[in-house]
Amino acid sequence: MQFDKPATTNPIDRLNVVGRPVPRVDGELKTTGNARYAYEWHDPQMDYAYGHPVGAAIAKGRIRSIDTEAAKKAPGVLAVVTTLDVGEREKGKYNTATVFGGDKIQHYHQAVAVVVARSFEEARAAGALVKVEYAPEDGAYDLEEAMDGAVKPNGSDKPDTAVGDFERAFADAPVTLDAVYRTPDQSHAMMEPHASIAAWKDDDLTIWTSSQMIDWWRSDLATTLGIDKERVHLMSPFIGGGFGGKLFLRADAVLAAFAAKAAGRPVKVALPRPLVANNTTHRPATVQRIRIGAERDGRITAIGHQSWSGDLPSGQPELAVNQTRLLYAGANRKTAMRLATLDLPEGNSMRAPGEAPGMMALEIAIDEMAEKLQMDPVEFRILNDTQVDPEKPERPFSHRNLIGCLRLGAERFGWQKRGAPATRREDGVLVGVGVAAAFRNNLLMPSGARVRLDGDGMITVETDMTDIGTGSYTIIAQTAAEMMGVDIDRVTVRLGDSRFPVSSGSGGQFGGNSSTSGVYAACVKLRAAVAARLGFNTQDVVFDGGRVRSGDRAVPLSQAAGADGLIGEDTMTWGDLDKTHQQSTFGAHFVEVGVDIVTGETRIRRMLAVCAAGRILNPLTARSQVIGAMTMGAGAALSEELVVDTRRGFFVNHDLAGYEVPVHADIPHQDVIFMDETDPFSSPMKAKGVGELGLCGVAAAIANAIYNATGVRVRDYPITLDKLIGGLPEVA
Repeated sequence: MQFDKPATTNPIDRLNVVGRPVPRVDGELKTTGNARYAYEWHDPQMDYAYGHPVGAAIAKGRIRSIDTEAAKKAPGVLAVVTTLDVGEREKGKYNTATVFGGDKIQHYHQAVAVVVARSFEEARAAGALVKVEYAPEDGAYDLEEAMDGAVKPNGSDKPDTAVGDFERAFADAPVTLDAVYRTPDQSHAMMEPHASIAAWKDDDLTIWTSSQMIDWWRSDLATTLGIDKERVHLMSPFIGGGFGGKLFLRADAVLAAFAAKAAGRPVKVALPRPLVANNTTHRPATVQRIRIGAERDGRITAIGHQSWSGDLPSGQPELAVNQTRLLYAGANRKTAMRLATLDLPEGNSMRAPGEAPGMMALEIAIDEMAEKLQMDPVEFRILNDTQVDPEKPERPFSHRNLIGCLRLGAERFGWQKRGAPATRREDGVLVGVGVAAAFRNNLLMPSGARVRLDGDGMITVETDMTDIGTGSYTIIAQTAAEMMGVDIDRVTVRLGDSRFPVSSGSGGQFGGNSSTSGVYAACVKLRAAVAARLGFNTQDVVFDGGRVRSGDRAVPLSQAAGADGLIGEDTMTWGDLDKTHQQSTFGAHFVEVGVDIVTGETRIRRMLAVCAAGRILNPLTARSQVIGAMTMGAGAALSEELVVDTRRGFFVNHDLAGYEVPVHADIPHQDVIFMDETDPFSSPMKAKGVGELGLCGVAAAIANAIYNATGVRVRDYPITLDKLIGGLPEVA
């Protein structure tokens, strides 16, 4: 099925199941420990071995030799496989760096060997005995130093845009801002590390792994191993967090495959936490210059945004200017991205790539501009709203209610009580509130599904879609239940298996909307098959209460299925509606903080997110996504930073002791409001994504609240107390 016209009334609109706060259908499995994650798969008939990865001790250069003799003689060791043993391999489509194979070292902790032993402890001990001789090369590890050599990125979609005459409009504007903002390298820091089990049967490989994108991994793994894709069976039914770090094939799966072949038995490989930071991907640091010019009445006349980021050769930039191209009005506009070559671990997608760090800068700049204009920050944003793409005014937004989010949020949060900076004190604490807009583009991916109806009237959905903690099982079950007119407990959902139809996968905020649309398409096929078997007119048939009705006839679904059952299978693809209408999601974040007047320590006291993201398929699971994103935004604002050793080219704080993510004590009560809306241009579900929107703008709202509390403007994240303490007002 192709979605090429705006959705009209369809069975989803009944909202008997979809749109309801249905508890997660996989909740009991999760809370009882019965959900099997990749490393936990166990078959008593399988004699598992354990693989321990060895990472490179340099950031750039070549391997001269690898001595494995001592490791092979260690207790319990079954095999040792090195990168030299497997030699150079064709790199998969989605990786920038080579995952394993050959003598070239592109970044620190790149996998150079895997040691296989009877136990994990034996494998780890033997891994320390592998001796690698390197020929190091000089590398570039500092973004600030590499900026002068940064270039327009090859293959990047619109690295530069320009409308009107920005430079002249900015020079002529009576009120201007020209400021530089910095965001650091960040780690996904998911709870479940990258982990895989590999088992061979003749030339066929089965992989249990932690992957957000089943088909991407399967394809790239087959390429790396040099085997036919059809010989790879990949399963990932439960994932303990991904945030983009598990979008692409990682070393654990590749090492497990090579290790299992060498050892002649199934092998488990999990990346130790330091390798999660350095071996896998991360969100790259940015330096962003924002210039805004406005009339004295507050109307923006010029807006410019330049961003610099770094990556390995052939990598891509952090798309930090994306939201500035669409969020605010202004006749004269200019954006540019430049990419510096850095020999750090690969920079790539992390939750809300582009908009997340871009909004961290833009929404402080907007606040600073409002202050220069002596305007309320909420009203300044509302004044500069636009209902059309500012770069292409002939292209309207499919649905945009940023103003509604800002007004409702201000009312609910008590924004009118906000005072001037550094004027509100409570028992030695400076109190302030801040606001930021939220913005994330609505992305769509083709997505397939297979829906079965059996003789008992039970529905089974099969798709290789993944659930990374987002509630995919539940919203897919709700979609099938709504379409087939049954209660949700009559639906079974099977996910994360490469034998199922290829779905959108989980990422980019496209997973929920795209995957349920694929299920919708498959259910349309199944409904037609049921109607045909019963001799009903497809146009007037009604599925409700476990029965199929047409006129005066009503037949139980179980009877329609017959002894052999019925199957509907289809893939939802997308037409050109995104070309005629800009599809985006919007919101507003409000935050109250308290800053200790003596130490500069910041504590978040209240948080509110108001989201406009089309139809909310399940407000319970959607709220969980937003409060999780708000928590992630708190970390980005206050603590998260991968510290680079600029001499040796690695992330120093590569564990959860040094890389500080928020914990329960850091997060106060969080409120989430969803605007009541649908977007028929988006999909037959009339939904859009929300899991990344909840992150975009949070850090800036915290930064703006800190400024309101202290009068200290910080443009360099994270906002740690050392950046505040010198500017705090007098204690007395």
